[in-house]
Amino acid sequence: MTGARSAAVAFTTARDHALEELTGLVGRVQACAALGVSRATYYRHHRRSPAPARPRQKRHRHPRALTPEEEIRVLDVLHSPEFADMAPAEIYAVLLDRGVYLCSESTMYRLLRRHGEVRERRRQAVHPPRTVPELVAEGPNRVWSWDITKLKGPVKGVYYCLYTIIDIFSRYTAGWMIADRENKDLAERFLSETIAKYGIVPGQLTIHSDRGSPMVAQNVAQMMAGLGVTKSHSRPKTSNDNPYSESQYKTLKYRHD
Repeated sequence: MTGARSAAVAFTTARDHALEELTGLVGRVQACAALGVSRATYYRHHRRSPAPARPRQKRHRHPRALTPEEEIRVLDVLHSPEFADMAPAEIYAVLLDRGVYLCSESTMYRLLRRHGEVRERRRQAVHPPRTVPELVAEGPNRVWSWDITKLKGPVKGVYYCLYTIIDIFSRYTAGWMIADRENKDLAERFLSETIAKYGIVPGQLTIHSDRGSPMVAQNVAQMMAGLGVTKSHSRPKTSNDNPYSESQYKTLKYRHD
């Protein structure tokens, strides 16, 4: 067994040596094909971890690229009073009509971008980052979560809207209502009646919801302000900020037992 193993090692060593010599002449692919060696097997046996650092290749200038003098000439044309207020596409077309070709339209944009002269000139709305709502209920009737969902009706295409309020301290359903539509006036009546039912005093309660149209309606906000109730909303398109109502609806619709 020892002799056979030694012979196998010697054969592998000689094959690898011949493969390395042949690779320098015809390349790795043809050398492996000539010696009947799988490239995958060769790479697996000669893999180095971590891989050796490769020298950074010097980037060669494209032979058809503009020379520095030609770039200066193009920039002078772009900065000239005649073309200063025109887009590169217009400048390119005007020069072609005159029989002048300096460079392509994309090259004009590339030169302007390199010098920081291409930017968005329209006014862009900048929104500050939204903070994650963090509400802590230290007792009952301190923080409520409310939402609206659709329930299937008796026939196809008929739906009912379920309004619910959950006390996140105990997960108790403080109020619910079924209506035939989702409406801000119904939402105002539903919330005001539930608040009056539990005798909420000003400054006691915070009501959290998502950003549906009834939740952010002006009449609902005015009603809460008049009763001394603090309102809280989820971040836009973030259902995880209102997990209690979403979880209740999931259970209601999929776990009837």
